[in-house]
Amino acid sequence: MTTIRTMRESDFAWVLALSAENEVETSHLDVESLRAMMADAFVANVVEPDAGYLLVFDERAAYQSVNYLWFRERHRRFAYVDRIVISAVARGRGLARAFYENLFAKARAAGHDMVCCEVNLDPPNPGSDAFHARLGFSEAGRATLPNGKTVRYMTVAL
Repeated sequence: MTTIRTMRESDFAWVLALSAENEVETSHLDVESLRAMMADAFVANVVEPDAGYLLVFDERAAYQSVNYLWFRERHRRFAYVDRIVISAVARGRGLARAFYENLFAKARAAGHDMVCCEVNLDPPNPGSDAFHARLGFSEAGRATLPNGKTVRYMTVAL
């Protein structure tokens, strides 16, 4: 049984360590940014013990990520997955799917029309591509970011 719960400040040390291990796929995260993100998030969840975390914003967030703003400029109601990270030792156990299923239920209950995210094209992230395809996500656009990454914007209707 997977137990998903709300992130607490007592989780920050392991969340930041896990984030650092996956910085190529996500981006740098420090304690001040994590604290601000958690305060503004629609969903800030973790799976224990230290196995993974999920940060999601909806259209009301003050979040200023280029990728988040791409969706906010185009959609009225949505839940945007900014980060989902599963530790290497916990992968393959269905934790990411459990996070998403929990998110889909919360987003529907809050009246959101869709869940959206971005997946790196360059550098490539084939595992994330396959995972999101299995969940029914489809491409809604692409962008090359100021840091040189190329991303594919993905959505799934609720």
